Amino acid sequence: MSQERISIFDIFKIGVGPSSSHTLGPWKAALQFLDGLKEHGPLENIISIQVHLYGSLAKTGHGHGTDVAVQLGLCGELPETFEVETLNRRIQAIGQNKILLLDHAVEFPFDPLEDIHFHYSERLNHPNGMKFWAKWTDGREDLRTFFSIGGGFIIEEGVAETSTSQNVKLPYPIDSAEDLARYCREKGMSASEVIWENEKVWRSEAQIRKDLLQIWEVMRTCIYRGAHTTGSLPGGLGVKRRAARINQKLTASGHYEDYGSWVKLIRATSMDFPSVLNWVSCFALAVNEENADFGRVVTAPTNGAAGVIPAVLQYYVTFCDGNHEDRIIKFLLAAGEIGSIFKKGATISAAMGGCQAEIGVSSAMAAAALTECLGGNVPQVLMAAEIAMEHHLGLTCDPVAGLVQVPCIERNTMGAIKAITASQLALNSAPEHAKVTLDAVIRTMLETALDMNSKYKETSDGGLAVNISVGMPEC
Repeated sequence: MSQERISIFDIFKIGVGPSSSHTLGPWKAALQFLDGLKEHGPLENIISIQVHLYGSLAKTGHGHGTDVAVQLGLCGELPETFEVETLNRRIQAIGQNKILLLDHAVEFPFDPLEDIHFHYSERLNHPNGMKFWAKWTDGREDLRTFFSIGGGFIIEEGVAETSTSQNVKLPYPIDSAEDLARYCREKGMSASEVIWENEKVWRSEAQIRKDLLQIWEVMRTCIYRGAHTTGSLPGGLGVKRRAARINQKLTASGHYEDYGSWVKLIRATSMDFPSVLNWVSCFALAVNEENADFGRVVTAPTNGAAGVIPAVLQYYVTFCDGNHEDRIIKFLLAAGEIGSIFKKGATISAAMGGCQAEIGVSSAMAAAALTECLGGNVPQVLMAAEIAMEHHLGLTCDPVAGLVQVPCIERNTMGAIKAITASQLALNSAPEHAKVTLDAVIRTMLETALDMNSKYKETSDGGLAVNISVGMPEC
């Protein structure tokens, strides 16, 4: 059990799709490498930079945009603020001109085809390994090795894990579900209230509110944009977007002009069970179609599973009277802490644990948060998370063609529906009679991850990835 201190803002990160471990992590590693270079001398004195990708980063790197991410990172672009609409143009220009604008300032000779190396048959000490190698005019060399460990978290070989939240003393340090339950019992507080007190160590109350509402703003903007964008996704599979078609069908009888009027229309016309079910699927599809298209998303806790929590929160906002800032904040606080507990006790990386570590964790996070917001007590909140994960155990990660599309996009709809179902089961159950605890299911998830064959861990070497013929080299 890890005893690192993780803020919920380490779990929820604003970034760019399609993958937190294969896009966001390498992007951050490239930025960290760039910062180190700037400390060692003028960037004009560098004569070459090479990037080497290993294991899962190599096998699915093209489909996951790893090569794109490291180029943008070396340019000094930040995933939180990068203008995603310019991505294709920027990458095409680098490839055509073989010039990279290092740290926004130095025109640097860089040919992605020659300077980014995919080592398909080699693996470092972690399935997501990468090396950055720079040479200077005076003969010096900088060689640094990074591992992308899931959810946009990275560690450097020989260096402690990087996090904005280390070296702090929390009033309620939490490393397990039982820790959270104990503090809630002792202090008579809800789960979100305990988490709020911890977050105040890192941010003022006003900043916590502002930042959480910004997270929700990015999520709902992504839902709305994805529900109104048609066409096919990039990468060669020719996957058609479906969220916009579903939205058009469900709103055919009404008129709206923006997100707010859209939600009002949904509430007014779509309260029967089949319609609500269709809307939850639409919300989840919208996010992950945007994610697959290098759009702006929130890692929650990963990009591949980025649609589950927004879909369930949008369900709560739209159909459960959750459209209030305090309730949205409560939802995100509870969800973030459950994600943190999973990261400490198991993993949130598909390359380490399969898709149970992504869709499974996101479903558990959403189930707990929804239960908290619908009035469940703390045992019911933890029970909801346990139920959601229990029924994702062993879920493999087998992306067809190395793309975060098939089966990833649909799996977000399944994770969202399972989260709502798990919440309802927990709210109508007596947790004292439950046979499985959340901590037990987290331990089981870790054991399952360790036992799982590597071909089912985001390598595209097994499962659907080898049984679907698409005529692409990564399959």
